[in-house]
Amino acid sequence: MINHHVSEISSYLQHQDYSLAVRRLLDVCLDINKPELIRKAIELSRIYNRTVKDKQAISQEFLNAANELTQQVSAESIVSPSSELLVSVEQVSKTYRSGSFTLSPVSFKVATGDILGVVGENGNGKTTLLRCLAGQLAIDTGTVNHTQIKEPGYYAIKHQVAFIPQRIPRWYGLLKDNLHFSAAIADVHAEENDLMVDFMLERLGLGAYANYTWNQISSGYRTRFEIARVLLQKPSLLILDEPLANLDINAQQTILTDLRFMAKSIKHPMGVVLSSQQLHEVEKIADNVLFIKRGSCVFQTKEKSKEVNAYVLELETVAGRDDLLRVLGEGNVNIQFNGGFYTITSTAQSAQDMLNKLVSSQVSITYFRDITYSTKRFFN
Repeated sequence: MINHHVSEISSYLQHQDYSLAVRRLLDVCLDINKPELIRKAIELSRIYNRTVKDKQAISQEFLNAANELTQQVSAESIVSPSSELLVSVEQVSKTYRSGSFTLSPVSFKVATGDILGVVGENGNGKTTLLRCLAGQLAIDTGTVNHTQIKEPGYYAIKHQVAFIPQRIPRWYGLLKDNLHFSAAIADVHAEENDLMVDFMLERLGLGAYANYTWNQISSGYRTRFEIARVLLQKPSLLILDEPLANLDINAQQTILTDLRFMAKSIKHPMGVVLSSQQLHEVEKIADNVLFIKRGSCVFQTKEKSKEVNAYVLELETVAGRDDLLRVLGEGNVNIQFNGGFYTITSTAQSAQDMLNKLVSSQVSITYFRDITYSTKRFFN
């Protein structure tokens, strides 16, 4: 297991993916659980962040330290824990008293290391489902079985399940002090408290904001802070409601990649459930995706066969509909135009076949995506 990580990190360094290499070294050192290695990874991260902040070239000092730490890590051995079921949701439904909205029965499971994505447009039930899962809303029918909790109850669930809302609750004082307090609540004290707070500051890119207050940081960094805060409390299940909403595209990719790594942590693996409208990004990292529409789960990737009755290609081109029909064959495809993109559906031609025909006919294409198996097909 450790050799795979070392090879991965070495490749990142070789191809100058320094940010990813630093983050993965932090993860691996935490998994090995040796304070001296964690401190070295923290210092390496600080060197890298100072370099980026000062817009300097990567120094030989950084490369030497990164390669040395990678070699030290390679000498260690760690064993990945087996996956364990965390929560089983069976036919859960919820109707609000006003009767204005109903979440229809939905079922799914989440194990350690899993990422479940819940996608759909606003107002369709994503937040309701997440709050039911977190124990914040009483359900009307079905069961939510937190399998690792011996005596389920609100406080027991709250101790094991972390819920991060889209609007982060306001906090007071310095960012770093709040992290120290959260670690102390989780019974992490003295030197270990300092070490873990420093680790989270670096791991979530918060080092430069350690002495900032709520008013001094952006909404995106408030989200990062909240993730750091709850991770210090070591939840078994992390639930995030629209965590990408306040982040730019680069930060979205970083957070999603980091959640993938953190879920599969060896020292503290966890399940992750997140809602989002950024379905392409979520589909890249999720093990299972639920599409919620008007309160109903209309599609779940883990339960659906790869057999489909139609192929769907999303396309951006300066060509007109008639040009596309001429190339693809009128009568064999259905073409819809929405928001600058064409959605082309065919029962006879795969997305790859359609794309090959368009390229061969020299149709100018600026963007394409095979959405045959994507929940994007349900956004209409």
